[in-house]
Amino acid sequence: MQTESIMKKWGKGLAYDIVGSFLQAFGIWCFIEPCMIAPGGASGFALLINHVTGLPVGTLTLIINIPLLISAYILLNKKMALRTIRTVILMTIVLDGCVSPWVPQYIGDRLISSVFGGILAGAGMALIFMEGSTTGGSDILAKLLQKRFPYMHTGYAIMIIDFVIIGASVLVFHELESALYGIISMVCSTQAIDAILYGMNKGTMVMINSSKNHEIASLIMARLDRGTTFFKSVGGYSQKECETLMCVVDRKQFYLVKEIIDECDPGAFVIVSETKEVYGEGFLDDLRRK
Repeated sequence: MQTESIMKKWGKGLAYDIVGSFLQAFGIWCFIEPCMIAPGGASGFALLINHVTGLPVGTLTLIINIPLLISAYILLNKKMALRTIRTVILMTIVLDGCVSPWVPQYIGDRLISSVFGGILAGAGMALIFMEGSTTGGSDILAKLLQKRFPYMHTGYAIMIIDFVIIGASVLVFHELESALYGIISMVCSTQAIDAILYGMNKGTMVMINSSKNHEIASLIMARLDRGTTFFKSVGGYSQKECETLMCVVDRKQFYLVKEIIDECDPGAFVIVSETKEVYGEGFLDDLRRK
């Protein structure tokens, strides 16, 4: 049973890698490559070299990743490095062997190319990330930099690397617009990754401190059919015990919550924050998580 479970997990990871590789290949080959942009990462660097040498993008991406993967295997997580090797090889085969020879490129508006290329590439990366692998490139380089400079945040390291590549595209393609479209593509890719990894079911969390919390909670439950929760808290200045009311609502319902708070206690102290995804009754059920 354990062997069967391992094989099933391996097969699922391989399927995600294949689908993710095809999505990323379509984004890079059909949209990003013909409009001459380099939206960061190993594939972005490979696109710059491709423009100068004419060598296949997938093969160049693999070559760029080889020293990074060796370093990751030695210095970082060996299991992650092995998964990434499988992913990068698959991406190379799919891009150079399956997509580039047969699929036509979109030659048109560069803004459309940047947006659709970024969305497809981001969707492909998200599927790969979901199974614990990476696409190599700036992800690995950022972790290596973080190992050398422990106080550097991973997100900042990736951003610096990507912007260096995007900046280099100005020199390679001899126009500022390449960098601007590259940034647009990178933003679209990031949004696509967030949408798939964290879901589209975003909500709004409201924390309320008021002497009329129970009245506010009753109206929220009656008018919006949303649950509420009370937390015991202590005021930092007054040192008095009080209750903090929390509720999570759909983003479209926040204005109604605000109306209820203003109706009951205009002087209430309110904290509002966005939630990435919400599970439970009234939102996503448990089946979506399986």
